Amino acid sequence: MFKIRTRRAALAAVAATASAALVLTGCAGGGDEPAATYDPDEEVTLNFAFWGNDVRAEMYEQAIAAFNEEYPNITVNSSFLGFPEFWEKRQTEAAGGGLPDVMQFDYSYLRQYSENGLLLDLEPYLGNIIDTEPLSENILGIGVVNGETTGIPTSTNAWGMYTNPKLLEEAGVDEFAGGSWEDYNDWMAEVTEAGGGDLWGGTDWTGRIQNFEVQQRAKGEDLFTEEGEPNFTEEDLAAFWEQGSEIREDGTVITQQRLEETYPLSGFDSALTASELTWDNFGAGYLGNLGEGFTELGLVAPPVTEEGAQDLYLKPSMLHSIASTTEHPEAAATLLNYLVNAPEVGEAFGTNRGIPASETQLEGAELDPLGQQIADYEESIADRLGDAPPVPIVGYGTLEEKFRLLGTELGFGTLTVDEAVEQFFAEMDVVLNQ
Repeated sequence: MFKIRTRRAALAAVAATASAALVLTGCAGGGDEPAATYDPDEEVTLNFAFWGNDVRAEMYEQAIAAFNEEYPNITVNSSFLGFPEFWEKRQTEAAGGGLPDVMQFDYSYLRQYSENGLLLDLEPYLGNIIDTEPLSENILGIGVVNGETTGIPTSTNAWGMYTNPKLLEEAGVDEFAGGSWEDYNDWMAEVTEAGGGDLWGGTDWTGRIQNFEVQQRAKGEDLFTEEGEPNFTEEDLAAFWEQGSEIREDGTVITQQRLEETYPLSGFDSALTASELTWDNFGAGYLGNLGEGFTELGLVAPPVTEEGAQDLYLKPSMLHSIASTTEHPEAAATLLNYLVNAPEVGEAFGTNRGIPASETQLEGAELDPLGQQIADYEESIADRLGDAPPVPIVGYGTLEEKFRLLGTELGFGTLTVDEAVEQFFAEMDVVLNQ
């Protein structure tokens, strides 16, 4: 199999064969189909869209400038918006058939756009124009919808647990040493007792759908099947929420009322709790909100439901996709490959988009201490990493928010577990059948 050229090899190849068409061949996804090709002498203009701010825009400018050193005949017109406005514009463009050639893409929208035929199947370009060697099978599988690869992750994050070493030292309690969910509850109770009413061990973890997902995956069951059907029962959900009853009632975790007073900050970045189960890319935000005096965080694996289970997975911080209507699929795939794999892009972004999913891009990134800590954490949980779950169902974000709101009501004591389960399944029925 011929691998995609490195930047240095590519420059040499272009210099030697400036007037010849560049033919990139590969085994992955190729079969008997003709190899994907890109003619370096062809003048091509691509539209590229991303969400972000001026800081990210400067990073993309640097990355695209490096891209144009290698591909001077591909002009890239980039544009960006805030996250909500980005998707509002994509919906308008999708209705009119005018999506950008290449797009930064969010995981929660991947199924919707893929099933509507709006995204290009990248399979013919994998292993030739799009280098797959620096990307693990787990990472490549993240972008597969109904058997078609419609997105390539640029970066990853994983579910983990942040802790606050400074607060733990002041309370005289050691770091959570790992163990079961019951062990975690006991540790939180120890912190809360030592905190004397000013510090709690953590928040009611049954209010997050991701912790329910971790426990279900420990049993070998994702929350939803490939067909988008629920893969859990009312009894499963009731049993999960019941695990939070005791820690809510005995004061182990911070009260819901206290959390409401700190909103929009969480108990963790308000320095009121010593731990928080969340995605590992939240660390920079926590440090920023904690402010002066807090210079480091702990990052450990979530509690274990069943020893040896592959209950965790790498989730894309974002992906890159190509519109199915692009008139230049080979050139678009060339740009996508560069944005995902090039070390120059890693140098431009660092961890702005998360920990780079590509080994070659990770090599180019200069990781700050927190970024290195996250990278080390993801390496440390390798034995617990399984295949990513099926791409989220259309409307998953609505269900995630409903789960959180019901967890809030359980915290206030305004709902019983049975009532919460009934409401969640009613909401899920609406989402799945809309």
